[in-house]
Amino acid sequence: MPRSGRQLRIAAHGYEAVIASIGATLRTLTFEERDLVVPFDADAVRPGYRGVTLAPWPNRIVDGRYSFGGAEQQLALTEPERAHALHGLLAWVEFEDRLVLDDRVVLAAVILPQTGYPFRVEVEVEYKLDAEGLHQTVTAHNVGADAAPWGTGPHPYLVAGHGRVDDWTLLLPASEVLTVTPDRLSPVGVEPVSQHPKWDFRSARPIGDVFIDHAFTGLARDGGLAEVRLTAADGRGVGMAWDERCPWVQVHTADTPAVAETHRIGLAVEPMTCPPDAFNSGVDLVTLDPGATHAASWRIFAL
Repeated sequence: MPRSGRQLRIAAHGYEAVIASIGATLRTLTFEERDLVVPFDADAVRPGYRGVTLAPWPNRIVDGRYSFGGAEQQLALTEPERAHALHGLLAWVEFEDRLVLDDRVVLAAVILPQTGYPFRVEVEVEYKLDAEGLHQTVTAHNVGADAAPWGTGPHPYLVAGHGRVDDWTLLLPASEVLTVTPDRLSPVGVEPVSQHPKWDFRSARPIGDVFIDHAFTGLARDGGLAEVRLTAADGRGVGMAWDERCPWVQVHTADTPAVAETHRIGLAVEPMTCPPDAFNSGVDLVTLDPGATHAASWRIFAL
């Protein structure tokens, strides 16, 4: 068994993807043999959260503490350098197969009641390829007796083509950015990107040396869809689109200056159902009542 779990390969219309069962992770995605996301080896321990499914929360819960339903909770601090609980509880969970077809797979896992999250939620993850690209849908079903807080999102690192993040052009139709503290990246407040021109990519422009690790909102939509586009010098690239179920998107330039081989090699684009620390702020937080379901989806496609 490879370190990243079972390898589920799907292909259609020039696209090919490999899903690793640990974390329901998008390990590779290509179009006509061109990488659209930063891949990793099947027998590698997944680098960070590359391609993982984020649930039952995306991003950070500050100090790992929150209150829900009148009870105080303390989660494990899975981002120890900043003392936060990061990216949910399923990153290292083995998902089971529900359906495996040539162009579609469905995986599932159950979040069991545990310290900091005493709720039982079944999570189903579908990956499907068609002529429009790779569609991912995450569906939560509260199979417990109590209402549960919920949020989700993906964590792909998009690749436009040759070079690194600095060489690519970004279109990000977001009018607002969530500012954060410089040390722990804890949320401060939502401000217009017009006040922070370096993070204003409403008109496509080169990323250059700009550092980004922020959540954006105020998304312009066409037909209900928000769309991010990342292009290389030759005009080719990769896009990502999602609907109103995700009013937020986290963007990160993958800065690892101490590790040259991973430094700014892909742009993380993470549509999110809620912003960082939503378990405390309550902003766009989903409350899953017993028996209730919630689904969110997004799509990655070649340009």
